[in-house]
Amino acid sequence: MPQDSQTRFDDELETRLMRYAAIDSQSDANSQSSPSTARQYDMLRLLEAELTEIGAEDVEITEYGTVLATIPGTAAGPTVGFLAHVDTAPQFNATGVKPRVIKGYNGGDITYPDNAELILSPTEFPYLAEKQGHDIITASGTTLLGGDDKAGVAIIMTAARHLLANPEIKHPPLRIAFTPDEEIGRGVDAALPKDLAADFAYTFDGGEVGEIVYETFSADGAEIVVKGVSIHPGHAKDKLVNAIHLASKIIQTLPQSVMVPETTDGHEGFIHATDMVGGSSEMKISLILRDFEREGLAEKGEIVRKVCEAVAATEPRAEITCTVTPQYRNMRYWLEEDMTPVDLARDACRALGIEPMSVPIRGGTDGSRLTEMGVPTPNLFTGMQNIHGPLEWISVQDMALATELCLELAGLAVEG
Repeated sequence: MPQDSQTRFDDELETRLMRYAAIDSQSDANSQSSPSTARQYDMLRLLEAELTEIGAEDVEITEYGTVLATIPGTAAGPTVGFLAHVDTAPQFNATGVKPRVIKGYNGGDITYPDNAELILSPTEFPYLAEKQGHDIITASGTTLLGGDDKAGVAIIMTAARHLLANPEIKHPPLRIAFTPDEEIGRGVDAALPKDLAADFAYTFDGGEVGEIVYETFSADGAEIVVKGVSIHPGHAKDKLVNAIHLASKIIQTLPQSVMVPETTDGHEGFIHATDMVGGSSEMKISLILRDFEREGLAEKGEIVRKVCEAVAATEPRAEITCTVTPQYRNMRYWLEEDMTPVDLARDACRALGIEPMSVPIRGGTDGSRLTEMGVPTPNLFTGMQNIHGPLEWISVQDMALATELCLELAGLAVEG
């Protein structure tokens, strides 16, 4: 590991993340287009231009909104894919992001220029306490940063530029993909595995340094539609059926104390109500179901259906439907059959003096779907922390280590 390996990419990574984070590319789960928002093309077209400028080949934006490119191999070996997503989470404001860098973090509380009440404290977030002396990037206090996953984009772009500028470095053919809509579970189009044409791949979409993820949630979505009976409230006695009341009863009947995100952790799954909209005549409830095992996920779907049936039985004049839709599955089911990509990532970490760690993540990645569709794709660290909210931050030096990991992986994948 070169002595300057933690610093040689710092300036480029900082510049790239600051540039990318300032672009609003938030996805929208209520949109049916692909990508779900036109503003994601601001990132996609920028990356298309940057890849072309640094000399990548086969650069294109697919009809489903994914940027693809090739870094030609300089040695024989399997084709390896590197992926990150361009969209930012819909859960928090992503308009008007003003990224800023705190050089040589002093180890104390971090305050925010646009929100005087907001404090990022190393006492509350111990990982931050380990980053004294690092360069920390945050937003200004009223938006998320978008390091999830523009940090991954910056890491892959930096590694790609370095490899193309230094053709003497040995590596097999590499395929790059920047996807839209990962945050709403629609990042992997059915055509992507074939278009990517990689033997295996990695998403750079993880957290702490050393994190190599090969176990994720399995996920389904559920939509409940409650249709009541509408009539003028002045003439409603024994006639009106209020859909709001029935929808509320469904929410209250679902397990509250042992099966929601607020009360679960580790390997425990949950049922999470994400949206409830409508009026007295019709209500729609959206839920996400999560579990690490297929059986547990199926049980949660059955719980939701049984609750709907029970509430419907109390009011036969209402119409209540429940539709459960598969989203993604735990990548472990496929990776445990062939751990080669995971073992390679662990070897690359150790070659850099980083101790690899693998913990199940309570979420999913584009790699979850890609792995299920035949392209083994574990998830690797970027350094991102406190994602999807105003306290999001990342260390430039953590990103530099992830860039080194990307390059080390490319080198280790050389045949023989």
